[in-house]
Amino acid sequence: MKISDLLKPNALVAELKAKDKNALLEELTDALARVEKGLDRKLVVDVLKERERLGSTGIGDGVAIPHGKLKNIDHLMLSFGRSRDGIDFDAMDGRPAHLFFLLIAPEDSVGVHLKTLARISKLLKNPQVRERLVQAADAGEIYRIIVDEENNL
Repeated sequence: MKISDLLKPNALVAELKAKDKNALLEELTDALARVEKGLDRKLVVDVLKERERLGSTGIGDGVAIPHGKLKNIDHLMLSFGRSRDGIDFDAMDGRPAHLFFLLIAPEDSVGVHLKTLARISKLLKNPQVRERLVQAADAGEIYRIIVDEENNL
């Protein structure tokens, strides 16, 4: 499953307002709700917070991939946000995160959920890609970078 197949431009936030982990989870859930009508905001945020209690999804190098699973959905859902200032996300390297992919998957999905997490991680493993995303002028440029770079994977 390609990131560009899942990520809708309207679910992308180029300038996050959030200053902490909980506010970020809420803001990216709101971005997701713009393209996924009928999404239960409170339920999504609760699932994400519960997953974070198990261990941070801040993977280091300025990246976090908060994710969780929901009953009663039939497809993967993805939003993206960028914080130029960075947000403390309890990352493994102790540094703030700037780039965030939020992934929600159906409760019974395993393979496609893990493959999508791996694809996001692979995309953001490249330091030049991370830098381009942080420096991008706006949401449109961020989206184009994601699409272009994913084609190089």
